[in-house]
Amino acid sequence: DWGSLIGLQLVGTKEIGKRFARVAVGNGGLPTGDQKLSDAFFQWQKFASEQTKLDVGSIIQRFVVREMKPEEVAAYNAPFPNEKYQGGALAFPQLVPTTPDDPSSQHNRDAWKILATFDRPFLTLFSDSDPITAGLDKLLQMAVPGAKNQAHSIITQSGHFLQEDKPNDIVEHLIKFIEDNPLPSE
Repeated sequence: DWGSLIGLQLVGTKEIGKRFARVAVGNGGLPTGDQKLSDAFFQWQKFASEQTKLDVGSIIQRFVVREMKPEEVAAYNAPFPNEKYQGGALAFPQLVPTTPDDPSSQHNRDAWKILATFDRPFLTLFSDSDPITAGLDKLLQMAVPGAKNQAHSIITQSGHFLQEDKPNDIVEHLIKFIEDNPLPSE
């Protein structure tokens, strides 16, 4: 679930970012702590800080629109059989910068400087029912030059984990994005 926080940091790293021909972001962003995050994020962060163990599958279910099958919920729980395996999942929300003086804030600001020059194709696919990342698509579209004239989409009837709600829609958008933005011939 933390793909954009990690991925955008990589794209926003001078040497590594050059390796990306195209980027697609779904329900994510790269916070610096300079702008207030959603109340839903702070609720999630507080919840995670108060837990000693997580029912990951039930949490995923909470943030999708469709009803997941019991075996899908169980599959999300499988990598986390007990508390010993849940440390990262419990700690990661606390690593997201929420104030300007957070230790990660400057790293993300530096990444934004590179993203502000990223002129390769950049697509946003966000959902209509995600209280955590709502509005971050517009921020990315305005800040990243490669987002201009791309077929950005709000995928309806999907929650934070839009890949669980609308995988086929995502695939269709990604195929079109790749076809509309072919790699330059060598």
